[in-house]
Amino acid sequence: MKRSHEVDYKIYGNDIQVVEVELDPQETVIAEAGAMLYMEDGIQFETRMGDGSNPSGGFMDKLFSMGSRLLTGESLFMTHFTNRGYGKQHVAFSAPYPGTIVPVDLGQMMRQELIVQKDAFLCAALGTRISITFNQRIGTGFFGGEGFILQKLQGDGMAFIHAGGTLIERQLNNETLRVDTGCVVAFEPQIDFDVQRAGGLRSMIFGGEGIFLATLRGTGRVWLQSMPISKLIQALLPHGKNRGKEGGSVLGNLGDLFES
Repeated sequence: MKRSHEVDYKIYGNDIQVVEVELDPQETVIAEAGAMLYMEDGIQFETRMGDGSNPSGGFMDKLFSMGSRLLTGESLFMTHFTNRGYGKQHVAFSAPYPGTIVPVDLGQMMRQELIVQKDAFLCAALGTRISITFNQRIGTGFFGGEGFILQKLQGDGMAFIHAGGTLIERQLNNETLRVDTGCVVAFEPQIDFDVQRAGGLRSMIFGGEGIFLATLRGTGRVWLQSMPISKLIQALLPHGKNRGKEGGSVLGNLGDLFES
């Protein structure tokens, strides 16, 4: 018997996408706080602790869920949107920054689970369990940054994750792929994930690719993003590496001398 609510959906847009979820009466979708864009009459929302995947769980279960979300840097609460009307109603969620929304049918995944970066989850059908998973590799723990604390999505329904910039889906067939640590969005649970040193000392210092790279190894699917939020913020900083590229001035950085 299917545990998760069955929801239909449409994804709109190109650069900054929106997912519109269609709910039958009494169906529920859960989402990160602040992700909702609009909802039709008949949709009611409630902020709760946890994902609601274990309604019979006691206080300790909720307390563990709260601690998990604190570790991932997310809000303690999730918002539950339920169709309390008599016909089909819609609620939409927007991506937090430019990129792509990825629909994932967890029921088609090995062990019905998916490992995602801690800020990738957007929304999911009620019944989806959202927990944290630690990478046990020592190197990942000390140097992985974004890759140390990951989220695990478990269930048999639809979940939606967000990738910054351009989305790349790769199928690995007993292969190894080395990736910038922040560019890994998600991977199937049978994929081995580690963080390793990037090349020799000269490459590490002057290569511009970071000191460590994520290593994905095995057989299964991985999802990558071209512009994680950390890189986007860095690019937009007043003193970031892209400063001076705007405007196409022939003076380049010398133009700063004439700024008031």
